Amino acid sequence: MPDVFAELVGQDEAVDTLRRAATAAAGVLQGTAAPGAGMTHAWIFTGPPGSGRSVAARAFAAALQCVHGTGCGECPGCHTTLAGTHADVRLVVPEGLSIGVTEMRALVLRAASTPSGGRWQVVVVTDADRLTEAAGNALLKAIEEPPPRTVFLLCAPSTHPEDVSVTIRSRCRLVPLRQPPSGAVAEVLVARDGIDPEAAGWAAAAAQGDVERARLLARDPQAQQRRAAVLAVPRRLTGVGAALDAASALIEAAEAEAEAAVAEVDAAEKAALQTALGAGGTGRGAAGAARGSAGQIKELEKRQKSRATRAQRDALDRALVDLAGFYRDALTAAVGAPVAPVHADTAELAGAGARKWAAEGALRRLEAVLTCRTAIAANVKPRIAVEAMMLALWKG
Repeated sequence: MPDVFAELVGQDEAVDTLRRAATAAAGVLQGTAAPGAGMTHAWIFTGPPGSGRSVAARAFAAALQCVHGTGCGECPGCHTTLAGTHADVRLVVPEGLSIGVTEMRALVLRAASTPSGGRWQVVVVTDADRLTEAAGNALLKAIEEPPPRTVFLLCAPSTHPEDVSVTIRSRCRLVPLRQPPSGAVAEVLVARDGIDPEAAGWAAAAAQGDVERARLLARDPQAQQRRAAVLAVPRRLTGVGAALDAASALIEAAEAEAEAAVAEVDAAEKAALQTALGAGGTGRGAAGAARGSAGQIKELEKRQKSRATRAQRDALDRALVDLAGFYRDALTAAVGAPVAPVHADTAELAGAGARKWAAEGALRRLEAVLTCRTAIAANVKPRIAVEAMMLALWKG
């Protein structure tokens, strides 16, 4: 069976660092290594989307809980950590657009307890860039005065102050990750998922190094159709009306994808809460319980709405990344760069665009897509940002 770092594709340097740290951590527990000898209590994993930030953090958490101290992938510590059921590993995955201070304070309090398994308490924050200012301050206090066996693993796109505060960054060890090469991603899809080599190569290139996205594109016809619809956008931009129609179609597709992604989870959560609150009961206290449950159901609906909003923005961002890849292909074709296209199946269309727009026009269009992503990340309403982008793409 492969060890816990097997899923971390194309990150040899980072894996080597984490292996050494896990060995040092085991030495600290055994009394054969001093604290700080390759191991520290706070880490930041950075890298572009698809680089495997959260995969690296969870693999490192498993290595810390490994009974052999190596991340063997076979012991109960490795298994339960990777499955998300280890009692001493807290995984923070924001369901909404941010991580609030109440959640972070509760998490820090629980992480301060003695590890039940005798090794480490590990807190993994998969999107540390979504911490509110107050939540960041609560986390900072814990990192400044950490319990003796608590480790914080933070994941963020970069160490820029907009992603992680300078004070938190200064107290953490950095593990930078890079975008995995398409060839390495394709090899993983063939070896582990049994995907046809040609399909794996296409999906790896189209996903721009994101292993999970590549796996989805290789297997899911609906994902392929959504991508094809996005890459058809440049042909549709024939006027103002067409640009606004394209914007509406992109937003509606993201909404539909998000709704499909969260519908099953939302229904299960609501049914479980209603059952816990005695829904359908006919006893003497049933009416009073029903009245008292309204607030809890409303709170659940609020969390679900926030999760749906995030799912919609994530779906829209994937579409924008695909669109940016198309204009990147047009730009590289215009300047004659000797690089493979991101979207091999639309290379001819990108080449036609390059001849029509020249390098300057392709660059302006690429910048319009990137500006749209930045605007949405800054909480500009997605429809406004996408409409502005489509008009910019049409005007050139």
